[in-house]
Amino acid sequence: MKTLAAVLVFVLAACSTGSRVDLGDASAGNLIAAIAGEPDQLDPHRTSAYFSFEVLENVFDTLVEPDENLEMRPALARSWEVSDDQLTWTFHLRDGVRWHDDTPLTADDVVYSYRRIIDEQLTNVDKFSAVTSVSAPDPATVRITVRQPTPNLLTNLGGFKGMAIVQRANVESGQIATHPIGTGPFAFAGRKSGDSITLKANPRYWGGAPPVSGVTFRFISEPTTALSALQAGEIDWTDSVPPQRVAQLRDDDSLTLAVTPGNDYWYLALNEARQPWNDTRVREAIAFGIDRDAIAAATSYRTAEVNQLAIPRGSPWFTDYQRYRFSLDEARGLLEQAGAAPRDLDMLVTSEYPETVTAAQIIADNLAPLGIRVNIRTVDFATWLDEQNTGHFDMLMMGWLGNIDPDDFYYAQHHTKGTSNAQKFSDPEVDRLLDAGRTETDVGKRKAIYAKAATRIADQASYIYLYNPSVIQAWANNLTGYQVRRDGAVRFRTADLDGGETR
Repeated sequence: MKTLAAVLVFVLAACSTGSRVDLGDASAGNLIAAIAGEPDQLDPHRTSAYFSFEVLENVFDTLVEPDENLEMRPALARSWEVSDDQLTWTFHLRDGVRWHDDTPLTADDVVYSYRRIIDEQLTNVDKFSAVTSVSAPDPATVRITVRQPTPNLLTNLGGFKGMAIVQRANVESGQIATHPIGTGPFAFAGRKSGDSITLKANPRYWGGAPPVSGVTFRFISEPTTALSALQAGEIDWTDSVPPQRVAQLRDDDSLTLAVTPGNDYWYLALNEARQPWNDTRVREAIAFGIDRDAIAAATSYRTAEVNQLAIPRGSPWFTDYQRYRFSLDEARGLLEQAGAAPRDLDMLVTSEYPETVTAAQIIADNLAPLGIRVNIRTVDFATWLDEQNTGHFDMLMMGWLGNIDPDDFYYAQHHTKGTSNAQKFSDPEVDRLLDAGRTETDVGKRKAIYAKAATRIADQASYIYLYNPSVIQAWANNLTGYQVRRDGAVRFRTADLDGGETR
């Protein structure tokens, strides 16, 4: 899950309008980007924090990567071919790629990175479920064999930086979590705990040296503070924009605002390892008992689109599903059928995602007429992760970010053996469909498989889906060459500051 890390809250230093916060010599000339929280760590194979990936997107590379249309394109691999039986993939690496410490990248680095994820059973091991071997026939070639046709292999390898190619020496020295060495457009330069992370431009980057001298990510937890800093000229970019200000900001000529439909989704999950939530009818009752329109309006100020499945409208994989209208009568009927009368519901939310707290308050009001008292438990994100992983919750709310292939939206979350199935959902038919979707190469048939799987997942309320948010970002008018992406990836490799003051 690409989510938030623990936030260390701070107050932005006071300064006159248009002045820059003094970040030291390492940040002179840098693009200043405000993100809403501090990365928990910088090892791309171990972190699941979105704040970490905002930084790591600019430090590491993958073998292939999604373009602006989310089609997979060459990255560290300049080309590849697939055998006729679709079981052998051969990737040819770019010439002359070097790590930030100036050592050369080789195919052994790719093999090491993938074997590390597989052998240590790290967060994204599920993406290698079909892989039988990874080898390097020569220093410029990587060969991956799979046990069955795997139409989403490229997306698995390059969809996000959790699949980054890492340097063995950096890992074995134990420094990767605090001082990562990558091949990306920017190199790690320093960190001020609770305040910022600074990157410097990589002049040898295979895609061309970035136009800016570096990027400094500042941690500003309050969206209103981040926006004020942008309007005052203290930062250049932020994705921490108060949604209630979007309508007003559309007419603000002092900055550039982007509101782009995203591939993310927000959901509720009930813990099926606990009674009565292990009864499908009780979970369905909760799904009927919440007002999605009110939740989306309160959390996103109508910048999001309500959806009862994960994949958003506009995606070629979208399936229309409208079963769960807001109906307390339906909810009561299902609870009666199940012989269940839950009185208390422990809802786990995190202050680092304010929308979870807002939604919880609405859900508490929604469910009160059913005799259910929602006890909202607000924790920091590190605690949230621990509580989720240990199953210490009745219900939680969170989002999934950076999804591309339909497998990304469903397998890890809803397959019995899924690595992110914290709600402990298990259904043999869903397992069969999700396994079939991973091997079907005919696009039409594959779409039908995922439509069936998604519908069944929703019918049984493995997740109670809420809405698809927009990607909302804002930046100074003198920032050019930056593009908002549907997958939420923050890439500053082509960004430039035109006419900006020296910092």
